[in-house]
Amino acid sequence: MKVTQEKLPASQIGLEIEITPEMSQKAYEQVIQKFTRTANIPGFRKGKVPRQVLVQRFGSMQLKATALEELIDETLKQAIEQEKIDALGNFQLRSSFEELVSQFAPGSALTFSASVDVQPEVTLQQYTDFQLQAEEIKPDAERVEKVLQQYQEQTATLIPVEGRAAQFGDTTVIDYKGVLVSDDPDAEPEPFPGGEAEDFQVELAEGKFIEGFIDGIVGMNPGETKDLPIPFPADYTQETLAGRDAIFTITLKEIKEKELPALDDDFAQEVSEFKTLAELRSSLEARYVEEADEKTKANKEQAILDELLKHIEVELPETLIEREMTYLLNQTAMQLQNQGIDVKRLFNQDTIPMLKERSRPEAIDRIKRTLALGEVAKRESIKVEPNEVKAKVTELMAELGDRDIDPDRLQAVVTEDLLKEKIVDWLLERSTVELVPEGTLAKPEDNAEADDIEANEAEVTETAANSTIDVTPVVDTEASNTTDVVDATETEPVALDAALPSTQAVGASDETSATDNTTDTEKPKKARKAAKAKAESSDSE
Repeated sequence: MKVTQEKLPASQIGLEIEITPEMSQKAYEQVIQKFTRTANIPGFRKGKVPRQVLVQRFGSMQLKATALEELIDETLKQAIEQEKIDALGNFQLRSSFEELVSQFAPGSALTFSASVDVQPEVTLQQYTDFQLQAEEIKPDAERVEKVLQQYQEQTATLIPVEGRAAQFGDTTVIDYKGVLVSDDPDAEPEPFPGGEAEDFQVELAEGKFIEGFIDGIVGMNPGETKDLPIPFPADYTQETLAGRDAIFTITLKEIKEKELPALDDDFAQEVSEFKTLAELRSSLEARYVEEADEKTKANKEQAILDELLKHIEVELPETLIEREMTYLLNQTAMQLQNQGIDVKRLFNQDTIPMLKERSRPEAIDRIKRTLALGEVAKRESIKVEPNEVKAKVTELMAELGDRDIDPDRLQAVVTEDLLKEKIVDWLLERSTVELVPEGTLAKPEDNAEADDIEANEAEVTETAANSTIDVTPVVDTEASNTTDVVDATETEPVALDAALPSTQAVGASDETSATDNTTDTEKPKKARKAAKAKAESSDSE
């Protein structure tokens, strides 16, 4: 089999393959035999259909097309192996298949052209002696006090109050019943599932339930009953209620207000492992200084990675871009799923192509950064020692406890992360990074992007808040602080370079959830620690 190679744009290799007469004859005969064994033709037993009848029944063009299709697949695999081509993905047929079928004659030679994606060639013009700027993140001086206040809120005791009306910040106990009303004055009000509850404990805070529900309770006195006309939003998640007018009959039974614990050593012992409030403060201050330092370090790393993008020349094959777009989309889906969002509603045949195309610029940048780092690693012989990987894997396995983690996969991810860290540190040591105040380097487009993200988050939050009003009366529930490690084995991007596989092959999501159900009596220490976890989580967000 004769194969001629040609270098094509976008990291492709063109192949001109000459199929020998023997190969074409063999492929055609194999198709005839297969059709003979499987064809179901009246008057003939399977496997006994005469050749001429078979050709007459299916047509010579269909038989030749089938033979040619199998022949192209097989010869391409042989050509790639014969020429020792490091192909990335599926081939693209450059010749017209219809013309090939018309030219195909069993027992005669045939030539066709195809192309395959290959690993791109990287040219890195510069990777040292950069003069860069990065924002320095300093800890918020008021953050410790804000967190301590959150601890107080989470560990507060609810005290019944009398002699005044309900106000924002209170926790109330109510009975409510909702009915849907029609524009037809003669129609009877219609109850709906989840529209009523007794002894329902609800905190009077903005954003709770549908708009108007909390506002209607504010100002009520214990024993008072009132009807609240409340329309369901047009985009309400329950379609049977969306846009419908409703009337809620609410009876206020009790008002409670929070009594905050004193900020003293006893409080510190209840919400933490520290014996004194001073030790707790000191621990929080140290933690936030460390967080600020880590963010500053991340900004420096991002600055060097962004600079590398300006100095890399590479033609990316579509196979790599497609894989990276798919990976990014899968990561987004997993993150949303971890937040309890039904991804099937967001990702479908109509939205997936659009969402993937939106991620194309990010996918291209990610691939280029990884290729640039890989090129640096090869040129400077930067590598990770096996003992470094082993030590880090042992450390992580101890932290993960008895979680079901694939050790081989964990080792691969650790190797990638450690290698990337080594390369970036090597680059930073050979460049100058000027630290500037936080916010100095923000660009208008960055602010616009942040506004879009904030708007999207607000939309998701509103959707979740309005998803249902079917709430059972509140019971005491211990808060929980859980961390889920997501195995993204089926969604990892392709390894982009032998020296440096694609980064972030495993998606990890740290999710913290806590239920704020403050009881009338003193909470046990375990519940208070859970409340502490929630306060820390909300603060870090």
